[in-house]
Amino acid sequence: MSGTSKLKLTTRNLERLAKEPPVSDVWDTDLAGFHLRAGKRGLTFRLYYRTKSGKRRLMTLGTYGTITVAQARSRAVETLSIVAQGGDPRAVLEEARDEEVRQQQQTLGAYLQGPYAAYQHRKKDGKANLRRIEKDFQGWLLRPMSSLTRADVERWQAEQESMDNPRAFGTLKRSYDALCGLLAHAAERNVVPIHPLKGIKLQRPAMSENDMAELATQRRYLEREEVEALFAGLEVYQAHRRNQRRSSRAHGKAYLPCLENVNYVDHVVPWILVMYYTGFRPGDLFGLRWEHVNLTFATIRKVIEKTAHHQAEPRTFPLSSPVVDVLKGWHHQQGAPAAGLVFPSPRNGKRMSSTAMQKPWATVRRWAGLPEDLQLYTLRHNFASQLVMDGVDLLTVSKLMAHSDIQTTIQHYAHLRPDHTREAVETFAKVGAHAEQDCRATRHDEG
Repeated sequence: MSGTSKLKLTTRNLERLAKEPPVSDVWDTDLAGFHLRAGKRGLTFRLYYRTKSGKRRLMTLGTYGTITVAQARSRAVETLSIVAQGGDPRAVLEEARDEEVRQQQQTLGAYLQGPYAAYQHRKKDGKANLRRIEKDFQGWLLRPMSSLTRADVERWQAEQESMDNPRAFGTLKRSYDALCGLLAHAAERNVVPIHPLKGIKLQRPAMSENDMAELATQRRYLEREEVEALFAGLEVYQAHRRNQRRSSRAHGKAYLPCLENVNYVDHVVPWILVMYYTGFRPGDLFGLRWEHVNLTFATIRKVIEKTAHHQAEPRTFPLSSPVVDVLKGWHHQQGAPAAGLVFPSPRNGKRMSSTAMQKPWATVRRWAGLPEDLQLYTLRHNFASQLVMDGVDLLTVSKLMAHSDIQTTIQHYAHLRPDHTREAVETFAKVGAHAEQDCRATRHDEG
């Protein structure tokens, strides 16, 4: 076969040529210019043709094994047809390749790892968002973003809810919202013509009695007895830590600092008290710095971490007298630093992790005799709830809670407002009642 220069290129002949590669080009006997060349990459289909101006050009059609001989012949015929019509087959091929690249860039995975990754890396929780999308929508990564439909979303939600360990609706919604954020980003930059899932929402399942009971415990305020128990629990925590330190120093660890004459045995009590009196989110307390605190004017001025990506301006929060006293005591105890974290990690002096207060809170809660399902975040809800119940207007509460939208405040706390509506209708009724009495008295006098 090595001496053959002309041969009808068929599947059977290609199989023979693949076993004994030719040393020279093999030209097809049926289609002019269509030929085969053996090289390091295997057998390659090629085509010589002449342009309208008479120039001789070469087109590589593909490698045997990657495409079949029938596909190569079809590409050769298509190329010659373009030439016959006065077109440039190379330009057509390049345009097709560019379109293929563009389609690849429009896949969910390519956009996730490319432009969207660069965007998310500037955000605090960006890496977590990227991981969530990649993990929860792994089956969609090779699909063009524009191909996603409502049916895909409904099928995905049904699959997630039918797993052996069904995922909670809130978890699914976080993942889906992260995906929609990516698609909105792509649409805004004209990578895709429109957001393919805009307006499509997950279907919220019916809540069971247990679900409703759990939801009620997640967002509630502290009763007066619970507030008293909380403060008592904080005192017990301090006393217990002092007893522990006293025992340690008496049994060979005299090098440990004495805790008898300090306001706070560690960061736990002042941290919890600051959250109780300010309603700050835990993340904002972990990131609180002395540069944010003005003890003279009783204010804290800082950027709220949860909304920092779209509202980078710092906000100012007034501090009540009790929390000022707490911060002054803690500031003095820490050596009156001018800068740095207010509550640094006792281990390395850096920012504490997001879970650092879970165990201390469980300890305080146990000694206070508070319910086991009482979350640390309840202190924030309690702050807002007590303000509303005391008659503070919702706009002020919204600002103190650093809500990005007052509708959040209205949705969760408006029902706690004093019943001014009842007072209003009672006032109106009194006016009507007086008028009715006057009318009756007039008729009586006339009679």
